[in-house]
Amino acid sequence: MFQTLAYYSSVFYRDFVAYTAKKLQSMGLHYGLLFFVVYIGKHPGASPSEMTSALRVDWGHSQRSITRLVEDGFMTKEKQGRSYVLNLTPKGQQAFELSHQVFVDWDAQRLSGLTQAERETLMGLLGRIALRQDAGQNG
Repeated sequence: MFQTLAYYSSVFYRDFVAYTAKKLQSMGLHYGLLFFVVYIGKHPGASPSEMTSALRVDWGHSQRSITRLVEDGFMTKEKQGRSYVLNLTPKGQQAFELSHQVFVDWDAQRLSGLTQAERETLMGLLGRIALRQDAGQNG
């Protein structure tokens, strides 16, 4: 089959989406909301604007996701001064912990055939690619 980064990225993406759906469905959470919960779990009190920028999503998508998470009891959105702050509820904290574990478990399962040195090399190379992407050097 194809041996390109794009091909392997799509394979891993599909596998991770299916894996997270299976693991998170019991909480009523799905892949599309996973990163919002993880972000607020790591950055309590962040504003919607900060989260939207950090996750690189458009404003409308971010607002719909926040509304859904608030309505489903995962997150609070409270006005402080002229802006809003986001925090996890106890249910959201539980979802954060489970979501974080999903990342750890998926990595462990997928990387189990590699030695520690191979894992470190792989993560180092992927990290370099991601840094170039973040710096806008992907063109």
